[in-house]
Amino acid sequence: MVIGDGILTPAISVLSAAGGIKLDHPHMSNDVVVVVAVVILVGLFSLQHYGTDRVSWLFAPIVLLWFLVIGGIGIYNIWTYNSGVLKAFSPVYIYRYFKRGGKNGWTSLGGIMLSITGTEALFADLGHFPVSAVQIAFTLVVFPCLLLAYSGQAAYLMNNRDHVADIFYRSIPDSIYWPVFVIATAAAIVASQAIISATFSIIKQALALGCFPRVKVIHTSKKFPGQIYVPDINWILMVLCISVTAGFRNQSQIGNAYGTAVVIVMLVTTLLMTLIMILVWHCHWIVVLLFTGLSLVIECTYFSAVLFKVDQGGWVPLVIAAAFLVIMYVWHYGSVKRYEFEMHSKVSMAWILGLGPSLGLVRVPGIGLVYTELASGVPRIFSHFITNLPAIHSVVVFVCVKYLPVYTVPEEERFLVKRIGPKNFHMFRCVARYGYKDLHKKDDDFERKLFDSLFLFVQLESMMEGCSDSDEYSLYGQQTETSRDGLLNNNGNTTSSKIDTTISSVDSIVPVGSPMHANLTVRSSGQGSSQTETDEMEFLNTCRDAGVVHILGNTVVRASRDARFYKKIAIDYVYAFLRKICRENSVIFNIPHETLLNVGQIFYV
Repeated sequence: MVIGDGILTPAISVLSAAGGIKLDHPHMSNDVVVVVAVVILVGLFSLQHYGTDRVSWLFAPIVLLWFLVIGGIGIYNIWTYNSGVLKAFSPVYIYRYFKRGGKNGWTSLGGIMLSITGTEALFADLGHFPVSAVQIAFTLVVFPCLLLAYSGQAAYLMNNRDHVADIFYRSIPDSIYWPVFVIATAAAIVASQAIISATFSIIKQALALGCFPRVKVIHTSKKFPGQIYVPDINWILMVLCISVTAGFRNQSQIGNAYGTAVVIVMLVTTLLMTLIMILVWHCHWIVVLLFTGLSLVIECTYFSAVLFKVDQGGWVPLVIAAAFLVIMYVWHYGSVKRYEFEMHSKVSMAWILGLGPSLGLVRVPGIGLVYTELASGVPRIFSHFITNLPAIHSVVVFVCVKYLPVYTVPEEERFLVKRIGPKNFHMFRCVARYGYKDLHKKDDDFERKLFDSLFLFVQLESMMEGCSDSDEYSLYGQQTETSRDGLLNNNGNTTSSKIDTTISSVDSIVPVGSPMHANLTVRSSGQGSSQTETDEMEFLNTCRDAGVVHILGNTVVRASRDARFYKKIAIDYVYAFLRKICRENSVIFNIPHETLLNVGQIFYV
């Protein structure tokens, strides 16, 4: 629904602002207004890639000026036309309104809902401002100015009832009409920008939860992680927004669609807030009951009103929400099944050891970088590869790339290296960690840094052969059991930007220690370990000179033959189509095609 809101808000905001042109030129065709609105929308979405960080300094002055202007116009209209309109704050008048209007009065609540829209997207502002700033601005500026503006329009209507169709522009004094028109257009653009940012935030959250196909997310600000740009979603929003604007061609039906989206967003938000109060905040059940009861009474009242307008444009956000729900559900289901298959079918270390140092194959010169989403264990794609091919590289490195919610990961803290199996197997695991602003380039520079970390691991491992098997140390002499558990989770989430570069020995028969402790141990390690280190270093250098191949696994999910028809449609067509159009791993990893080897396997669900 928020994504649907991101389509409807720019449409109705810009179309309403552009409608002011027709007021000064009554004979102007409505097509001209639509064209002007479309041009503004194209410009708005085309500038998204610059990010709000560069122009956000204009947002606060524009919005502040907008609220002060409409508040001042409201005060002028109340003073000029009828100050008795302030009696409307008494609840008795809404009772009389419903009693007099009946069903028509009740259904008009769907239009009244538009007067408080925008609050459903306040969470997006948290990517730009602190919570206290949003609370103070809403309480001291937004709410009072809105009350004055709508009260002033009501006072104007009491003397000019035939102007109800375009009350906003009609109630503006003639002397400041065009300045207010410019401010209104600028405010509409800012409001549209806010909900577009909210849509980007929703998509990013869905990506983090594995509920949306892989799309490119660009962070446009160093200070605020919430300021992002999603190119694919931006252009989809633009096309849908222009389609809605040109298709409906009037504010009434778009307003009905907008009201439906906003009410449902608020209703779902209340239900989710109830769960948070119970499960996270552990509030008393009386507090939860009071909050939920009062909120649902108000929101269900508006919801019942907008139901009468589903056939008058209210169906649009429902269709949009249903389409995105199907996409997100199918993608999540397919991704979870694929990940469960890879987790449950990991190759056991006993099977690897049973193959012997040659893995039962011909070990050809070179290094094979096997990309996997698993941060532990040997992926099934590796066993599938060596089962069907008679050869494997002399050195195998399982590479797992994790993106952490920090701005950047320092170069010296980027790689986490450990050994798999005995030394003569020459198998390693490397977890490469990136912040959201780091450029991930699988080129010679990446390979050089990876091999530098691999060589450092071999050196430290050789020096620490005398340590006990229970000791694990980082490169800086700090124990890292806690940091490793926090960083090697499946989602790669962490709450700290300070990350230790860790060399772990979970899968290794040799523990790893710190250089500080190594200085005391290397004296007693003898010439044997030094010779072993030199031999392995020379072996790794020889294999690197022989060539590096990037092996990328591709697990294809298919519906089983006895699956129901809707499951076959969802998996074989919808999920397969989404996998085809979303960003491929080779593109995400920037793997050079001349050294890329794709290994596929089919999994039936």
